Amino acid sequence: MIFIIPEEFAQKIKEWIDNKNGFDIEVINVTEMTSIANYFVIASGSSERQVKAIADNIEYEAKELEIFPKGIEGQREGRWILLDYYDVIIHIFHAEERGFYSLEKLWKDSEVSR
Repeated sequence: MIFIIPEEFAQKIKEWIDNKNGFDIEVINVTEMTSIANYFVIASGSSERQVKAIADNIEYEAKELEIFPKGIEGQREGRWILLDYYDVIIHIFHAEERGFYSLEKLWKDSEVSR
């Protein structure tokens, strides 16, 4: 496994999401607020197919860097997929779920990069 700084990995993930036309991409630094991760990357897709394609692309690109997830949830449904890469946790939402859950509000005091 290649070592990569969490902030750099989060920014790479942002690029990979953008490459699959994901939108409303936010990189949230939660280092000072929780011990579960250093960064959350939150993004939206307009359909279940797009949400799955974004998640698949992240998994593929990370694997190319020899970085493997600790866990993945929600792939079958494709409405909210969570990819846990230890220091970076990615939430890919269908646009409808993104508005409903509004995870950004939970971390409103964190540093956000768009």
